[in-house]
Order: sequence, then structure tokens, then C-alpha cells
Amino acid sequence: MKRTDFVFTIGYQGETAIVDGRARTRYGRLGTRELAERGLFKPALSSALFSGDAEELAEVLKAYNGGAGAAQVGSVEQLKRLLGVFDVPKNVQKIKII
Repeated sequence: MKRTDFVFTIGYQGETAIVDGRARTRYGRLGTRELAERGLFKPALSSALFSGDAEELAEVLKAYNGGAGAAQVGSVEQLKRLLGVFDVPKNVQKIKII
């Protein structure tokens, strides 16, 4: 699975990842920090998870707590639960762009 596909995945159907094609086209070239700065926290978290960089994960958490206008999230694990993104799935065989 490519980074841009994972970052803009909106769901899964079996072994197929369902990808938001419009968002991927519009924001696919942005890095983790730029996604977070634009308030695209789920894609930013997905990007950080894909990179495996702990600093990027911390940046996303800091950006979320600074700009979400919601209750503060205490850890990356809590942010993962809140946004519903936990790890890059290994069983994805196909990508469906909608």
C-alpha cells in the first residue's frame, strides 16, 4: 500500500482499501506537518503512522491539541482511538478510489 493511499483511506471492504480520490489528488503531496496545519488530523496521523516516526506522531498530537477546539488528548494512543487509525494494514490487496 502506498503512503497516499493509506493517508486518504476512508474505510475497508475485506482486502480492499476505499480511498478518497479527490482528497488524495488535492492533498497527496503534503507532508505530515502540512496536513496537521490544515486541520486534516486523520490524514496527518495516518501519514505519521506510515512513516513510523515518533516525532511526527508527537507533532500531530501537538497540532490536534492546539487547533481542534475540543478536549485535550493526552497521548498518541488516545488520538489513534479518537480518529480510528491504528496501524498500516498488511492484508490490503486492492485499492478502490471513489
